[in-house]
Parts: sequence; structure tokens; C-alpha cells
Amino acid sequence: MVVINPLANALTTIYNNEMRRNKQAIIMPASKLIINVLRVMQKEGYIGEFEYIDDGRWGKITVQLLGRVNKCGPITPRYPLTYRQMIDLPDYIKRYLPSKEIGIIIVSTSKGVVSHKEAARMRVGGVALGYVY
Repeated sequence: MVVINPLANALTTIYNNEMRRNKQAIIMPASKLIINVLRVMQKEGYIGEFEYIDDGRWGKITVQLLGRVNKCGPITPRYPLTYRQMIDLPDYIKRYLPSKEIGIIIVSTSKGVVSHKEAARMRVGGVALGYVY
């Protein structure tokens, strides 16, 4: 199987397992970007602990699900956002979230992968990777 977008596959796997009410999800292949996105989701309280398993090939990540993810997915194309846009999200990004204060946009910045709220606090811009609510 050819994997075109591993981040999209990881977020879809988490969403599908949440909808099936599973207690854990296994994400493969693993990457540093996926691990950083999972750290943001864990910090915001959407998922529990996760563990990287080196299987000698691509690696796997097991994620403990808490049942708090209503929807998550990738944002394609990966839109660049400035600091001003982090404060007041443009319409083409707002459509991924149900309302103003619910959910996060996961952003890759020069300071690392963070939520859009944290990026606004750090006063940096970045590229939108995905959304969770």
C-alpha cells in the first residue's frame, strides 16, 4: 500500500477508532511530525498516552483514546497563516471548526508544532496541518 499523506492517515485512523468507540488506535507508519501532532492533541486533552513501537520497518504508534474527539482531520492544502491570522482565523480556516472557541487548528511554526491559540500567544505564524474538536 502506498501512503501519500501519513498525517492524513493518522488523523483518519484516530477518528475512525473514536467513532467505533475503541480504547486505542494503532497508527502506522510513524513519523516525527505525527508524534509532534499527537503531543499537541495530548496537551489539549483530546487523547491520552501514546507510545512509539520500533518494529524494524516504519514503526507504529499506539494511542490511548479518551472519547473526546468529535472530529479530526488534515487541512489540505496546507495554508500559510500569519500572526494576525492566528488571532482572527480567515474564513477558509474557520470552516474546519464548529464555532469560535471550540476546537484547535494544529499549526507547524518555527517554534515547533503547536495549536493556533498557542501560536497566537507566542506571536508567530506558520502552516496549518490539521484540526481537532
